Formats: sequence, structure tokens, C-alpha cells
Amino acid sequence: MRVKITIEINNKGEVCPLSKKVEDMNPKELLLYSAAYCAALTLKGILDKEHIVPKQLEIEISGELDTETVTAKSIYRSFNILYRIECSSTTEHTKIGRAVNLTTEKYCGTLQMLRRIAPLSQEVSIVSTE
Repeated sequence: MRVKITIEINNKGEVCPLSKKVEDMNPKELLLYSAAYCAALTLKGILDKEHIVPKQLEIEISGELDTETVTAKSIYRSFNILYRIECSSTTEHTKIGRAVNLTTEKYCGTLQMLRRIAPLSQEVSIVSTE
């Protein structure tokens, strides 16, 4: 079974869940939410240092469970994180790509923890509106 959570960083810099409210999430979804939240804050911090403000930033994280339904004994077999970013110019692409890689590979501690549970793959979609 695949479990998926999507969040965004709004124009005020706040992290907001898009898929469902946090209070409605089960523990397996909360694990994914915490990883997406950590990745969002980490990425935002790196982009702030580079003085890049994306027009839109969404992070979708999903995990494949070893059972057909969510149970207490369900264990994640794999994870995938997808970054969807809209920026103002093509010159920001390289910096944003680097920031995403640093977030996923080095600075987000929750993603590092997930890697110890199961493999983590990454997808990046950067679109320029220039």
C-alpha cells in the first residue's frame, strides 16, 4: 500500500499540509509529514541564504508499506520524495537544484532517519515562469 503526504510553503513562509489536516493523519502518515516538514524547513533555510523566493514550493513524500492496509505492524519498504518548485528565472534553477540535493542528501535529519528504515528516492521538478 502506498501512503502519500503533500505539503506546501505558502507565500508567508508557512508549511501547510495539502493532502489532509495533521489531526486527521494516522501515525504512518505523520512519519511522512514530519519528513516533508523537515525537508521544507531545511530547503527554505538554504533558499533564504541564497536570496531565492520560489513562486511555489510543494513537497510530496510517499512510502510503500509491506501490507495492503495500514496496521500497527506495517513497515515501510521504500520512500520517495518529490519536490515541485516554480521559480522566476532559469538562472535560479542551478541554485535550487543544489539546495534540494543538500536538503535531501545532507541537512534534513528526518530524511536521513528514513534512509535507515528503507531506500529513499528523490524526484525534482523545477519550472521557470520567465
